[in-house]
Amino acid sequence: MKKIYVMGVDVGSATSKCAIMQDGSELLAGTVIDMGVGSSGVEKAIAKTLEDTGLTMDDMSFIVATGYGRNNYEKADRSVSELSCHAKGAHFIFGGCKTIIDIGGQDAKGMKLDENGELKNFVMNEKCAAGTGRFLDVMAKILSVDISQLGEMDQEATGIIPISSTCTVFAESEVISSLAKNNNPKDIVKGIHKSVASRVAGLINRVGVEPKVVMTGGVSKNIGVVKALEKELGVDIETSPKSQLAGAIGACIFAYNYYLKEEGGNGNV
Repeated sequence: MKKIYVMGVDVGSATSKCAIMQDGSELLAGTVIDMGVGSSGVEKAIAKTLEDTGLTMDDMSFIVATGYGRNNYEKADRSVSELSCHAKGAHFIFGGCKTIIDIGGQDAKGMKLDENGELKNFVMNEKCAAGTGRFLDVMAKILSVDISQLGEMDQEATGIIPISSTCTVFAESEVISSLAKNNNPKDIVKGIHKSVASRVAGLINRVGVEPKVVMTGGVSKNIGVVKALEKELGVDIETSPKSQLAGAIGACIFAYNYYLKEEGGNGNV
């Protein structure tokens, strides 16, 4: 029986992700490249994923693009909203999840799913960097550390220096002032994470928190933010090494269903 290979491409503001699935149910490979829309990140993510599977673009039966820059990828057969793709992808990765917290480079989203993994409701932050990966990136630069170090610094903090402002510009001034007072940078990081968690928790509470709660997006790799969110929301939050691929995986699932529909099958899209 012929194997059906499909590709999902998630073009984010800060990163590009690609996933390839077989027969709509088996994830063969996935790649995250730290280059977003307007860069060569998409091509690099696709090339690495094809290399890891030993497949070529000619082997792909259907390609779906999603994410902030989905309309920029012209080789896709279809584009699907990131909300729908994250819902499908998170349901595939975690199974039985009801609430998704997605924090990406430019926005934060809260999604509520039904028992079948279908999107019931969602909320998004307004056009503000606070509570996003961009906010953390700005803070990391002020602290002269790589953004990947923030989670570990948080876990090594012995106290917390509150960051009262949710505005990136004002929070930046607070951090600079706190550093000038010789406060421990690790304690400052813990305060930054609490600020992000407070902002995102307010967003998530609007959609309603129902276990099981999972986290997708690049910020899910930051243990400090995850722990701060658990404290703010009073629930356990599951993450996965595949969390950042949720959008691309969801795009694969849509791609497979679109393919089945075009072939006269029972594609569920």
